[in-house]
Amino acid sequence: MSLLQTAQFLDTVVRLEHLPKDDLPEIAFVGRSNAGKSSAINVLCERKRLAFASKTPGRTQALNLFNLRLPASAMEREDNDVADNVVPRKLVRESSGRLSETPRLTPVWIGRLVDTPGYGYAEAPIHTKSQWDRLAGSYLQARKNLRAVVLISDVRRGLTTLDEDLLRWVAPHIPVVMLLTKADKLTHQERLRAIKAMKAKIKAGELVRSEAMLQSLLFSATHRMGLDETRELIKVWLLGSAEAQQPESA
Repeated sequence: MSLLQTAQFLDTVVRLEHLPKDDLPEIAFVGRSNAGKSSAINVLCERKRLAFASKTPGRTQALNLFNLRLPASAMEREDNDVADNVVPRKLVRESSGRLSETPRLTPVWIGRLVDTPGYGYAEAPIHTKSQWDRLAGSYLQARKNLRAVVLISDVRRGLTTLDEDLLRWVAPHIPVVMLLTKADKLTHQERLRAIKAMKAKIKAGELVRSEAMLQSLLFSATHRMGLDETRELIKVWLLGSAEAQQPESA
């Protein structure tokens, strides 16, 4: 089981003060409405409806949180009563015929994904756009738990002014990966040209951030393109390079 397959919905937050008061590292997913953000999260986590796309793009203004845990083989055993989100005790029959309970397993939470509201929808009302600034914008600038950002961008449209503004918004020490989604809509040669042009822009410093803090990947949710590379990046960001080298348990 991959790390992202352990994702479990935690909460929907509309105010920053309602975010968890812990130190778990967080990876934020950001992007324009209709760029394929929900599809990217779902396919990365191997889930059909973990993240939802609003029926009216640009109007859903909330942060959706998904906890990630270590695989079951690394879960802690706990004989005492524990909090929610645990694997319940199971009754097993001993050789004597007596029923007994197996030890309870407690999840070891190691981080979370944060799905931010889509931005840039032309018909969204002004107050909704302002709310994005107050919620998602403030989260990206001030949240101490934030470790990295995944920026979703439709490869056919290229980076918009709003995408470039967002890159400037994120603190310089936070790494960003741009997933150039819907790459299956392009021919092989068009994909090569698109990724080459994006890497050239990054190298030339046109996107403000340094090469060390910004990279790009071709991505397709339907054709499962770029999944392994993105999963590995998130794993390294959450666990660190040493821990990320360890094989994952089934």
